[in-house]
Amino acid sequence: MTRTQSLLEFAGADHVLPDAVRADTLRLLADTLAVGSAAVDAPGANEILQAARLMGSGDEARLLGTSEKLPAPAAAFVNGYRIHCLEWDAVHEPAVVHALSTVVAALGAAIDRRGGCDPDEALTALAVGVDVAAGVGLAASSGVAFFRPATAGVLGASLAVARIDGAPLDDTLGLAYSSAAGTMQAHVEGLATLPFQVANAARAAITASDLAKAGFPGPKDPLEGPFGYFALFDEGELADYTDHLGSVWRISEVSVKPYPSGRASHAALGKLEELALEPSQIASIELACPPLIRRLVARPYKEEMTPAYARLCLQWLSALMLTDGRIDPRRFTLKDMCNPDLAALAHKFALVPDGNDDPNALFPQSLTVTLADGTSTVHEIAATLGSPDNPLSVEQSGKRLGLARELSRTDIDPRIFEDPLDYFTRSQGHGCQSHD
Repeated sequence: MTRTQSLLEFAGADHVLPDAVRADTLRLLADTLAVGSAAVDAPGANEILQAARLMGSGDEARLLGTSEKLPAPAAAFVNGYRIHCLEWDAVHEPAVVHALSTVVAALGAAIDRRGGCDPDEALTALAVGVDVAAGVGLAASSGVAFFRPATAGVLGASLAVARIDGAPLDDTLGLAYSSAAGTMQAHVEGLATLPFQVANAARAAITASDLAKAGFPGPKDPLEGPFGYFALFDEGELADYTDHLGSVWRISEVSVKPYPSGRASHAALGKLEELALEPSQIASIELACPPLIRRLVARPYKEEMTPAYARLCLQWLSALMLTDGRIDPRRFTLKDMCNPDLAALAHKFALVPDGNDDPNALFPQSLTVTLADGTSTVHEIAATLGSPDNPLSVEQSGKRLGLARELSRTDIDPRIFEDPLDYFTRSQGHGCQSHD
């Protein structure tokens, strides 16, 4: 049996999630739905919606945060964008994959189109899809060049959808791979094209399952073949993931993001929130960190940033945290970016090399704070806030959820916040299955 066959066997197996894994899956589903509902009015969301409406008419699947419905591929497209566009979505840090974003968007649309789903069946499909997406990322040894949340995400999402649809897994995986796309260029330029790539992956996952179910063939060696994933998208060994299939559920390794900003900013932001420094007393702040952190969030502050750029500018984010005690995307405006007090604070923050040359490492990190009186303190950061090793407190989770509610529209389906599993598996008015 090849490693790809082992992956497909795992993806199609009749799993019963351990209680702790089921709880993690439900918690992260709730997190993802809340984040998506908060982004209905985010920059770029309206343009994505307008394009999705041109993909066809029909009311198969709901859009997160509103009552509108679209054909399943179009709904997955919109929801994928909404989930990722605020940079608030959960991430498997070692894999560098926002695995839930693509999987939840695609799987939710497939469940709606089907008319509902048994909750345990839905949670198992979600856990499997996240496992594959994160696992492919974990198997990579090269730095991120292609946008892994999309390229690995479409693989996991397609298999989650195929479980629900009853589509052939091998053809679905091959077709999903044939649809894989997305690079880091949008990240470098600070554009909303980045979440568009997640949206496209979610739509492609639905289409791959549909084509496979219709009998359309896909490549049978999409991961290990001479032009497969690990030949073109990432260097790595699939065995590094498949040798551990089933012994570890990767969804339990996923981190939530306390702030709507790039994950690489969160170790420093969490420490700054904890320290609650008086801005007027700060002379300088220096973050010593690995190259991936600097690559992702060391872009310089400037007055006219796009929101997508600002979410990945740690200088700007640190100024907001020091001033507001939180990161509110409604502050990503030209007026705020030109605020001289915020600009002065932003320029006091610097990211510097720490001597680590691992292209995928996120740690160690250390924050050196120098005050106006000349005193200096060093704060070692062992784990990013929101990770399994540094989980959010009840108070921090409440603040995060409160901001998501603030950003959501008032006519939102209340189940997104109050009963997310019911929302995900039972679409009102579709003649869905009972949970009894």
